[in-house]
Amino acid sequence: MTRLLKSFLSAEHGATAVEYGLLAALISVGMLAGLGAFSDTLNNTFMLLSEKIDPK
Repeated sequence: MTRLLKSFLSAEHGATAVEYGLLAALISVGMLAGLGAFSDTLNNTFMLLSEKIDPK
């Protein structure tokens, strides 16, 4: 049992997959935060473009 526990703790099979998952999650959070920070500016820009393309 001790040998099994030691081999489990020293195994690195899924470490790379976990690291890639954490990296993807961090990038996603950063993208969402950036999009949230610029959402008003983007909305205003698209509204201005929309008014220039199709004036009422």
